[in-house]
Amino acid sequence: MTSMTPLLEVQSLTIRFAHSEPVRDLSFRVYPRETVALVGESGSGKSLTALALMGLLPSSARAGAASLTLAGADLRALTPRAWRRVRGREVAMVFQEPMTSLNPVLTIGRQITESLRHHEGLSASAARARAIELLDLVRIANPQRRVDDYPHRLSGGMRQRVMIAIAVACRPKLLIADEPTTALDVTIQAQVLELLDKLRRDLSMGLLLITHDLGVVGQWADRVVVMYAGAKVEEAAAETLFTGALHPYTRGLIAASPRFHRAHTYQDGKLSEIPGSIASAVGEAGCAFAPRCTHVRTECRLAPPQPIAVEAGWSVACPVALDRTEETRRVAVASF
Repeated sequence: MTSMTPLLEVQSLTIRFAHSEPVRDLSFRVYPRETVALVGESGSGKSLTALALMGLLPSSARAGAASLTLAGADLRALTPRAWRRVRGREVAMVFQEPMTSLNPVLTIGRQITESLRHHEGLSASAARARAIELLDLVRIANPQRRVDDYPHRLSGGMRQRVMIAIAVACRPKLLIADEPTTALDVTIQAQVLELLDKLRRDLSMGLLLITHDLGVVGQWADRVVVMYAGAKVEEAAAETLFTGALHPYTRGLIAASPRFHRAHTYQDGKLSEIPGSIASAVGEAGCAFAPRCTHVRTECRLAPPQPIAVEAGWSVACPVALDRTEETRRVAVASF
């Protein structure tokens, strides 16, 4: 994967509001046909990151980055008019809450054909035919009839499929799925995720999957970026992360998850919890996780830790975790 050219490259993304900085110095990559999961509890900055990648941040926000490229194009240089040409064609997004993301006064066919007519210049009849094909692609039964339905006539799972159809209508290079299984029952969740994975492979897209469900991550992601209070705390291949996570926050998330690994449906034993809340990070001069960390040291509160490479493709922003890992290795060697 690392030998390929990144589809999306984010370097030192920072998002500021008047009195807060909810995303700080965030860097990651997404490669073609790869699924990268962006993980963290509510308030970690995941959705704001997605909005920045779509050019949809509110006017009160200010974003800056050392590099922000999609298929080699610099997203930082785009004007609002240029963003309208990119959004939907080059990068698309499946938003949270399918119950409220669709316009209730327009048919689903009208909402699907809008981007087709705007980006591809299709006639009304050609766009309608393509909308029916897309509904069939996302496995909605009887698409010829459903294309004229209004959103209130569809179930939550069907509305989510319509959102996916809208997002992939113009075959974008990158698809961002922000909590795509929120408010759906487990059977529909599995169907939606299988559909997203199939479309990723069939359309050769990169997929940025934003979620806090580690069961979803363990089953579907290739790589994982763990965020806490706006910063990346650990990044690794999914298999590596679930078998050897180093950062105390990542380990806490895994310990609190009943479903976390490809090879296991449920975690054995009692689940743990991370004491406190993410609000404790406000005003923290050093590591944002320090107020909740059981391994905190004095130096942790002095300056924000920077990501340290553990090995190729694996980094962690916690010197304490690396020290503890080295101590464990020394003990293991001595005992052997």
